[in-house]
Amino acid sequence: MVTEQMPVPRMEPARAAAQAGPEAARASQPEESTPLEAANSLEAEALREEIILVGRKLWERQYVDGNGGNISVRLGARFLLCTPTMMSKRDMEPADICLSDLEGKILAGDRLRTSELLLHLEIYKANPRARAIVHCHPPHATAFAMTGSAPPIGLISEYETSIGPAAVARYETPGTQAFAETVLPFVEDHNTILLANHGIVCWADTVNHAEWLVETFETYCKTYLIAQQIGKPLAYIPEGKIQEILALKRRAGLPDARIGRQSEPAGREQEA
Repeated sequence: MVTEQMPVPRMEPARAAAQAGPEAARASQPEESTPLEAANSLEAEALREEIILVGRKLWERQYVDGNGGNISVRLGARFLLCTPTMMSKRDMEPADICLSDLEGKILAGDRLRTSELLLHLEIYKANPRARAIVHCHPPHATAFAMTGSAPPIGLISEYETSIGPAAVARYETPGTQAFAETVLPFVEDHNTILLANHGIVCWADTVNHAEWLVETFETYCKTYLIAQQIGKPLAYIPEGKIQEILALKRRAGLPDARIGRQSEPAGREQEA
């Protein structure tokens, strides 16, 4: 059933800042606000702009096509903002971004929410560190998703630092609750998850950072496939150096499935 949605009044950032006073201050605390106050808060306005900019980056990099892909971000403790369904990520405007509660009920926005919001909600509920999520279909990453496998680890230090082992979630029909739950075994220790026969989903503390993970993963997949064509054996990072990277990630609080247990030898193929 489609619920009635409240339109989001538009306000230029400069005008909003100029009018910031006691009322605006109260509205800028989403966890203490009504849905309409949260939707019109200065924080929500800034997050909408971030979603729109990231959506355009995804489209420009050809990580999405048609109306594919979706983006969301937490707004306080009770709400989140998400992209609408049936809309190119190139064409979004602030009023197109939906406000939802943590059960998927749309509270404000001019359009219907993304059909895959259930996936985002499961990640948010399972991992409090996830504050923003990007799901899309980069071609080289999605090629791995089509094989039900992830690229091997231990080849590029920057990739090891930001991502490390990527998980592979089993296939379920996109947009269903069963599909949303496929990521639950992995979401605590993996910030990047391949969705079998579908694409990838990345979580981070901000929308921009989640998009960075998408870029990093797609570039890694592409570079690995190119390296295989050179005709020489791949040179893996020594295991001792991998442990140094894991120590850095542990101190920084970055997720990695290898932290807390003995790491897999560098170069070992990941298991789906």
